[in-house]
Amino acid sequence: MHVPIEYDPRFEFPEEGEGDTQSELLDTLHGIADTTFRDSGKPLRSVHAKSHGLLRGELRVLPGLPRSLAQGLFGQPGTYPVIMRLSTTPGDVLADSVSTPRGMALKVLGVRGERLPGSENDSTQDFVLVNSTTFLNAGPKAFLGGLQLLAATTDKAPALKEVLSAALRKAEGLLEKAGTESAALKGMGGHPATNPLGETYYSQTAILFGPYMAKVSLAPVATGLTRLHGEPVDVKGTPDALRQAVCDYFAQQGGEWELRVQLCTNIEEMPIENAAAEWPESVSPFMPVARLVAPPQAGWSEALSAAIDEGMSFSPWHGLAVHRPLGAVNRVRKAAYEMSARLRARRRGAPIVEPVSLDEVPFGP
Repeated sequence: MHVPIEYDPRFEFPEEGEGDTQSELLDTLHGIADTTFRDSGKPLRSVHAKSHGLLRGELRVLPGLPRSLAQGLFGQPGTYPVIMRLSTTPGDVLADSVSTPRGMALKVLGVRGERLPGSENDSTQDFVLVNSTTFLNAGPKAFLGGLQLLAATTDKAPALKEVLSAALRKAEGLLEKAGTESAALKGMGGHPATNPLGETYYSQTAILFGPYMAKVSLAPVATGLTRLHGEPVDVKGTPDALRQAVCDYFAQQGGEWELRVQLCTNIEEMPIENAAAEWPESVSPFMPVARLVAPPQAGWSEALSAAIDEGMSFSPWHGLAVHRPLGAVNRVRKAAYEMSARLRARRRGAPIVEPVSLDEVPFGP
């Protein structure tokens, strides 16, 4: 295993016109939220609006980690309560027959240490993960361009989106049979209609990891979950098929995942300022730092949705200073997360809160 390199501020540098891009990004996200609020009357997120699973779990930091992995949250063995949110990417709430990439957001409670700006009074550490190793866009300008295309389709022709998604899934299936895949096709609705519980999720972009830099992944390890990898879900005629699949699973059994870290060992091969760059595992593999265990439970409920979907926000900028998000994409996303939370709070007439205990959330027995 190569030795991780330490963070240097020179590894981060602004994209040309980054400030202007950020302003346009905020306007675009605000426009998506305006559209969905007008249509639904609900203060939805501009992306990842629909949840498919709302779960409680427990993060268990592994003992005996080497110094390079024993950083920040993972500096010593410990157990933390966790709120988990499974979602898909669009900003409007669509039938699951429009199949898009899956997300998994984690909110770890009871975390102590020097905080990131804006979260000084909180005790949470968030990880925002998607089931793809890299971000679709290299930098903020490309990110904005893709988001503007998405914004133009918000609340437009849901039936046509279902037909298009079916066609794109067939095209993606042919690519995967040939041994390749297309993130663009998946993002437009061509993601295979598979169970989200069988997926591995990734931070896509880098964070500080103590003196080092890293990406994060969450991989299922319980047999019940690993068997669901690639498992089809019948989404035809069932608008909430993914949610039902999550609820069916957790009604019978629990789940266990491994939280892993990929340390940067070569800045040329593992850049910070290209969010679309694959960090090769041949250079630095993902290494386990914790286990996430979730017991059998309801999986989703209207009460949980009110508390978590409406009452909370998930952002990698909620957390410890030693896990600061890195790179231009994360810099512009910080402002986006903050704007979204403020807008949602104003429209729901109640603050977006950072929980202190799972007792504040109606998970039930």
